[in-house]
Amino acid sequence: MSSTQYLKPEVIRQIARLDLKAKFIVEGFITGLHQSPYHGFSVEFSEHRRYTSGDDLKDIDWNVYGKTDKFYIKKFEAETNLNCHLLVDTSASMHYGSKDHMNKLEYATCLAASLGYMMIHQQDAVGLITFDEKIRRYLPPRSKRTQLPNILAVLSQPPSQKQTDIAHVLHEAAELMRDRGLVILFSDLLADVEPVLSALHRLRFAGHEVIVFHILDEAEVRFPFEGPTRFHDVESLDFVQANAQTVRDEYLRQIDDFIETYKTECFNAQIDYVQVDTSVPFDKALTSYLIKRKSRF
Repeated sequence: MSSTQYLKPEVIRQIARLDLKAKFIVEGFITGLHQSPYHGFSVEFSEHRRYTSGDDLKDIDWNVYGKTDKFYIKKFEAETNLNCHLLVDTSASMHYGSKDHMNKLEYATCLAASLGYMMIHQQDAVGLITFDEKIRRYLPPRSKRTQLPNILAVLSQPPSQKQTDIAHVLHEAAELMRDRGLVILFSDLLADVEPVLSALHRLRFAGHEVIVFHILDEAEVRFPFEGPTRFHDVESLDFVQANAQTVRDEYLRQIDDFIETYKTECFNAQIDYVQVDTSVPFDKALTSYLIKRKSRF
């Protein structure tokens, strides 16, 4: 998909309908995030931070440069209220899709675009990380309206066929995040569970609020296969031939345990865990989550 496809009229209508249908919920969601103890900006001078590529040169404090020979940016509290990082898994397994609906990566992209759209329109700063076994692209958080096309342009780039290393990437991402904020992960989480949970705990320990969108394909959740079937691992390229009826019960038990482990561990760590499958329209999935979140506060 190209960036223009993510801005097709039907996608815009879905996002706009979500915004219209649940406007008070969206506003409550954003307001709730602002009430968290994140370091914000105000019209008063707050502090300096080191210059990074992409920062506006006019914000450089030249007096500090004259004293230190280093570039620092003046930070003001009115500039933005919230820093959000969208982390989108673009590894090979995310390309899987059954039937005629979106594959997992397209679904993740629409969710990320929707949340980015809403937060940027609330003048919050949104950044993006795309990853597989390592971080592939990083856009630092920005609150300008031009940030959404920038995000979509990165998401539209041809994804890799690499395996994923979610835990490693989360640790890398933690090093990039100077201020406490919101981290939203979009992934099928098809990796060793314990290292991923450990990395998520590190983000929480650092003071970030964390939301995990666990995106699976409908076939991965329901296992609709019949008879002799060749199952192919899109990341390792291994395959196995099996009778679907013979392995169905054990597969469904393991996928249920997998989901339940994340659900329980994220709850214990005060991480929002949202399990969705691609048969549910993304705007309905997102609205349902926002309604549930607002009802808790």
